[in-house]
Amino acid sequence: MKRLFSALLGALAIAAIAFVSPAFAQSKGKIYYMVPTLLDEFQTESVKALEKFLKDVGYEAVTLNADNKTDVQQSQMNDVINLKPAAIILAAVDFNALAPSMEKARAAGIPVMIFDRQITSSPSDLTSVAGTVEIGYVAAGEIQRLLKEKKGDVKGKVLQVLGDPADPYTLDIQKGFEEKMKPFPGVQIISLPAMQWEASNAGTIVADQLVANPDIDLIFVHAAHLAVAAVASLEAKGKKPGDVMLVSSNGAPVGLDLIRKGWENVEVEQPLYAQAAAIAMFADKVVNKKPIKAGSYKVLGLDSTLTIESWGPNIKIPGAAITKDNVDEARFWGNMKAPAEPVKPVE
Repeated sequence: MKRLFSALLGALAIAAIAFVSPAFAQSKGKIYYMVPTLLDEFQTESVKALEKFLKDVGYEAVTLNADNKTDVQQSQMNDVINLKPAAIILAAVDFNALAPSMEKARAAGIPVMIFDRQITSSPSDLTSVAGTVEIGYVAAGEIQRLLKEKKGDVKGKVLQVLGDPADPYTLDIQKGFEEKMKPFPGVQIISLPAMQWEASNAGTIVADQLVANPDIDLIFVHAAHLAVAAVASLEAKGKKPGDVMLVSSNGAPVGLDLIRKGWENVEVEQPLYAQAAAIAMFADKVVNKKPIKAGSYKVLGLDSTLTIESWGPNIKIPGAAITKDNVDEARFWGNMKAPAEPVKPVE
């Protein structure tokens, strides 16, 4: 009787643990994240953020890395479709090449959410992206402020170093930046692309332009790793922190470190955490095929806009300016500390 009673108590205890376990109570299925590569910090942090936020709303995230190979990602998509998960999150290696895989998944009844790398050529169930034109707007506002503080007016010479001109991300930033700079004819903008986003190409551009235009007031690069190369070229010319102002975008750890060292004035963040949080916020609606309403939403405190486009619901999240005054705040993904507060599903 004692052994039977002990066994009964043990069974009840296990049942009680299972009953109160959040993972057990909230399990809604697996969502596969198709990450293009894990070779940079943005991608590795996106994995951690999506796993954390999806767990908040009751899903298990499983990540598959394509190692930047289109054929690998296509094969992974086929395999995942056969597993019939609750949903797929796709950050495509190649936008056009993955469209047929998206269509196949949706035809099989599996919702597809697009993360970061927008695909407009094929329908999807939700797209969560940074407001790249808006990043250009924010950068323009900060650059106007910096020039005015230095010269008493918004005037001077700005070297803009783009990423690869085939990438819509950099073209959108350029579009937003130059649009907001048009009212200031006293600012001369020299724009040159760093092909393939290669840091060495950016370094060469900066070195050459410091010779051709020694009176450059400010350098605006479209990614933090390009800022590192820009700083190396400035140092090679005998420049010290603050001699030439520097603004970058995307919010990577190296950019934040350059702010702390005095080389960089502003980093305009690509809002990685908010982009991931938005996926989790709408996951229930996507999985259950419920309608998603256009409008304004708060995503981790950022005012974001959801529109219904020809390719489906699209939420665009603005970036924020990082300076020496706020560089250590945990909300910026470059500090590699995902927000602890759980996200909640959109009702």
